[in-house]
Amino acid sequence: MRETLHKMFHDHSPQNRLGTWYGRVMTVIILLSLLPLCFKGTTPALTAIDLATTAVFIVDYALRWATSDLYLRRGARSFLIYPFTPMAIVDLVSILPAFSPLNQSWRLGRLFRLLRIVRAFKLVRYSRSMRIVERVLVEQRHPLGAVVIIAIAYVLVSALVVFNVEPETFDSLYDAVYWAVISLTTVGYGDIYPQTDVGRFVAMVSAVMGIAVVALPSGIITAGLMDALRDDREHSGRGAADGHEGGRADEDVERPGGERAGDDRGGADHADGRRAGEGPRG
Repeated sequence: MRETLHKMFHDHSPQNRLGTWYGRVMTVIILLSLLPLCFKGTTPALTAIDLATTAVFIVDYALRWATSDLYLRRGARSFLIYPFTPMAIVDLVSILPAFSPLNQSWRLGRLFRLLRIVRAFKLVRYSRSMRIVERVLVEQRHPLGAVVIIAIAYVLVSALVVFNVEPETFDSLYDAVYWAVISLTTVGYGDIYPQTDVGRFVAMVSAVMGIAVVALPSGIITAGLMDALRDDREHSGRGAADGHEGGRADEDVERPGGERAGDDRGGADHADGRRAGEGPRG
């Protein structure tokens, strides 16, 4: 039973029909659980949807925890480690808003209600494309981390420079950091902007550098995706080829057993008969 549940949770290949259908059903349930967030108020129908989907998520979380030793393969420690894995944290956070004692009309209650958005990340489990993207992000975490450090350094340096160049325009360092982030992403809302010639020069340099910094992670992720898709196609091709060769091998095994093996046995019996007949003459 636990083996079946483990395969249903973690094997969504076309060969595993149970896992495939479970993934499809859970995808629909996850999308339904986001439906109450599309309305300002609440109705009995939306409340029923929220309670029903939350109950499904609780059962899913409990069964995944119960089979975590088969997933993590670390013995009894798996049951202690599993709640701290990334997807288990997503599962838990997506369940907690249903037990919020706060009034939904309060600001804090509405913010706590927004934690339901985390349920969208549960789709990563059931989407092959999202799993490829996740794998790319994990494999490219070191160059992406370096790009993040460069971006943070760029934002802080730009903010410090423009804050000291135009203290009358930027009331605080936070405003300067906000402007630097907007410049980094080349959005440019226009609510805060330098007004002196020196400040505009800093803004031009900041905008040009921002284009380069934003392009770096795009190139890294795109290259990683191309490699991951090529590896996935090669892996799928090898799997299909192995299955085809396995089928041919099975046919070859069956054919000698039916024909060639019988012929060989017949030939061996004939040779034994000849030797037996030659023995007395000698």
